[in-house]
Amino acid sequence: MGQTVCICSRGTITIDNKRYFFIQKLDEGGFSYVDLVESVQNGKFYALKRIICHDKEDRKNVLNEMEMHRMFNHPNILHLEAHCIMDKGPKCEGWLLLPYIKNGSLWTELEKLRDTNCFMPEERILKIFHGICGGLKAIHEKGYAHRDLKPTNVLLDDNGQPLLMDLGSMNKARIEVKGSREAMTIQDWAAQRCTISYRAPELFNVASHCIIDERTDIWSLGCVLYAMMFLEGPYDGIFHRGDSVALAVQNEISIPEGCRYSQTLQHLLTSTIVTNPQERPNITWVLNQTKQLLRIEAVEETKLA
Repeated sequence: MGQTVCICSRGTITIDNKRYFFIQKLDEGGFSYVDLVESVQNGKFYALKRIICHDKEDRKNVLNEMEMHRMFNHPNILHLEAHCIMDKGPKCEGWLLLPYIKNGSLWTELEKLRDTNCFMPEERILKIFHGICGGLKAIHEKGYAHRDLKPTNVLLDDNGQPLLMDLGSMNKARIEVKGSREAMTIQDWAAQRCTISYRAPELFNVASHCIIDERTDIWSLGCVLYAMMFLEGPYDGIFHRGDSVALAVQNEISIPEGCRYSQTLQHLLTSTIVTNPQERPNITWVLNQTKQLLRIEAVEETKLA
């Protein structure tokens, strides 16, 4: 693990014997902060994520997030540049140095489209969705699941390519539940770590004897696709109204009337947001379907040219 040497005066920090200038705060959550920093060596900008650890469990979670990042070298998963644990008396902070993506998240783009009364073209939806699927496939092939896929956890680089981020909720893809105590433990964990309006139905009321697998991500993936098509997730409005998301996800999803997108894209959407996890496809099927739709789009573009 990288070692932090010091926090120096004049707004500089040192990670792995490399110095960085503090520029400004970018974001702040309940237990974490994201700062914009600049490399003294080459002038490149980075996002420094600082996670506050109050106890051993928090420290374990931070180490897990670091390990998850280190496991992947994929064009659609945000790369971890450096990392360390910074001890501060009884508490500590986990530091993750990540690339700075100035365009922000997919959610940022959706908000802009909504504010200007615009929509996302189908071809762009498919290209972004294809990249998300590619990153997710890499995660699933390693035997893990993301567990908190949502538009705010998808960054868009200068080329419009998606990058999956925030791997702090990742864990083993296949979880065998043996008994009501284990079921309640997983249910409580999901309530804390999996965003409610993108959380799969089986994580709301975990059965006493069941298997939770990576198809929780397929549900979330479908909700992300829905958000790109309609500029908000299928359960975002329900959550903001204070109604029960847990109850709403028990019903099959419906496509809003007057949908501007093709029947094939609508079918892809309804194939992923399926209440019964056993009836959901795996990521390979979703990726292959997306590739096929992209080829159809390319043919249509050629005909129109």
